Parts: sequence; structure tokens; C-alpha cells
Amino acid sequence: MNNLIKKAFILSLITIFYNIVEGIISVYFGTGDETLALLGFGVDSFVEVISGIGIAHMILRMRYSKVRSRDSFEKTALKITGTSFYLLTIGLIIGSVFNIINGVKPTTTIPGIVIASISIMTMYWLMSSKLKVGKELKSDAIIADANCTKTCFYLSFILLGASGLYELFNIAYFDIIGSLGIAYFAFNEGKEAFEKVKSGNLSCSCEDD
Repeated sequence: MNNLIKKAFILSLITIFYNIVEGIISVYFGTGDETLALLGFGVDSFVEVISGIGIAHMILRMRYSKVRSRDSFEKTALKITGTSFYLLTIGLIIGSVFNIINGVKPTTTIPGIVIASISIMTMYWLMSSKLKVGKELKSDAIIADANCTKTCFYLSFILLGASGLYELFNIAYFDIIGSLGIAYFAFNEGKEAFEKVKSGNLSCSCEDD
């Protein structure tokens, strides 16, 4: 049992570390290449770090007792996460409008293609590994975390599609559509974070996706 919890904790640390690195690289290239979709993807990664810290804290609690609800630390992390996702949504919508009005186009979206491809593989592995550990531990909390990783998985496909289509056709609207797609998921994640705080439920609504 302790070995499984240790494995779950290591997976949570990998998630945090990966999102930090992904966020830094994505924001760097997103800003430099003026691709809003990649910039939004990078900021989303940073917000996921906050959420990941809450998950890591929850797994540490599992070493001492069965986790049935969220504690104050995890609820605070969710409130910060939810607020950050809402701010990201607003920022991406404003950025999209600004880019349309001013005719801003990315110089290249190749970094977005590379980052999205790596993220798809990484998130799939994390999702599968967390789900396996969660089932072995019979932990609803870890299974929910694994299912919530699907959102990052979906976002990677949005970034890959937007970046790939722009690189093929050089049409700025593909980057804008990708940005709004990320904004849509960010809004839903923000809403879900506050719903978790209110209910104290360990489940993840994206389990049904």
C-alpha cells in the first residue's frame, strides 16, 4: 500500500515539474513568435502546477488516513486555480480580439507543434499511470485526478491542430481559434474548481468525457 502511495506521489511530482518546464518553454516561444494559442497553453500549464500541488498534498495525507474530503489547503489551491483559469479565459478572449483588429499573425507555430506532440505523449502516460495506481489503491481521489488529466490531453490536441493548420495555410484565424478553444477549456476548469470547493467532492466532472 505504501509503495503505491509513494508511486502516486512521484507521479504528482512529475506532473508538477513537467508543467513548470512546459509552461516556461511555451510562454517563451508563444511570446517570441506571437502565437496566442501557445502562450495560453503555457499559462494554462502554470495554473495546472497550482492544482498539482493540491493533489500532491492530498496524496501525502493518504499515507496516514483514507481521504474522504478536501482539507483547507486543497480548497485554497482550488480557489486560486479557479480564479487563475477565469483570468486566463478573459486574457485569451481579449488577446484574440486584439489580434483580429490589429492583424497580428504568428511568425511560426513549429514550437507549438513540437510542444503539443510531446505533451500528448506525456499526458497519456501520466493519465494511464495514475489510473492504474488509483485502481490498485481503490482510491476515488487518484482515479479522479487521472481522469482530470484528460483535459490537458485535449488541450494538447487543440494546440497541435491550431499550430499545424497555421503552419500549413498561414491563416491567422487558426491560431485565434486555437486560443479560443483553450479559453473554453480554461473556463470549464475554473468553473469545476469552484464547484469542487463548494461540494468538497473528490470526483472530477471530466470523468464522463
